[in-house]
Order: sequence, then C-alpha cells, then structure tokens
Amino acid sequence: MNKDSQDITNNESYDAEQKHSTSIVDIDNGIDLATVLNHYFRPEEQTIVCGALDEEKVAALATAGVDVVINFQPDDELSFDEAVTVTKAGMAYEQLPISGADDLKQVKILAFDGLLRQYHGKKVALHCKSGNRAGAAIALRAGWLRGRKIETAMERGRSHGLTTLEQEVHNRLLVPR
Repeated sequence: MNKDSQDITNNESYDAEQKHSTSIVDIDNGIDLATVLNHYFRPEEQTIVCGALDEEKVAALATAGVDVVINFQPDDELSFDEAVTVTKAGMAYEQLPISGADDLKQVKILAFDGLLRQYHGKKVALHCKSGNRAGAAIALRAGWLRGRKIETAMERGRSHGLTTLEQEVHNRLLVPR
C-alpha cells in the first residue's frame, strides 16, 4: 500500500474507489502530493494536511488546485514570506498561529471554525511544522464545537496529523465547554 492509500484509509468515510492513489493524483491535477509534501495526510478529498511549506511545495499545492492555505505556524517558524508566495500562486492565505499546547484555546478553535466555514466546499491545505497542531485543532473543533464524543474527536484529529499533542488534546476535551 503506498503512502496516499495509507493516509486516506485513516478516514472511513472514503469509499474504496477514492482510496486508490490514482484517483487522488487525478483530483490533484496530476500532482502526486505525497511525493512533494512532508508529513502528508489526506483525510478527505478536499482536505490536505502537511508539514512546513517552502516555495516548491506552495507551487505544487497551487497546481493541485488548492484554493486556500491555512497555516498554524507563527512567523518565527517560517523560513520565507509564505503569505506573499501563496497569494502570488493564486491561493487564499490564512494564518492562525498556534505555537504549542498553550495556544490550544477555545478562541483559536472558534477562529479556525470560522475559517473552515468561510472556505466551505473549497480545497484546503492545513499545515504547521508536521501536521500535529492542525490535527489538534481539528480534534478540538470536533469535540468542543461539533459535540463529538472524545474518542471520535481524537480519531478525527489523528486522521489529520495529531501526534505529540494527543494527551494534551484529550485532557482539554475532558473539560466541558
């Protein structure tokens, strides 16, 4: 099983036909994002989660038909002017800095929810350094704002890259909002 298929199988809502890597390359305008992006997750057809970007990765996302890039990295983690590069490539750019566990607050998750609602139906690339913070935001959104059970929210986060923040996210989901 190749990396495309492995990451897509994280989301049980995908049917078998969509899990096939050829169909993913097809929906990405012939670009095999798994070979270009680090820490690549494809939990849904319109959602890409990955690690830090550079100019080459931004160009690949644009060619693959991504409409918006949502960056969870603060400015001090960026090695280039990502906002300018993304917008010059024809995509919308949003930055919602989450430096670590201390930034996993409801106000940030509400802002994230607003961005996802604003770009509903668009092809979105979420990224941080590894996908971990993106996965954390997804899990907290599922639990706090969508009322999902803790395990359902955690699995949603894992399918979007949640790893080292897993215990912190679980603890935060235990607290009623």
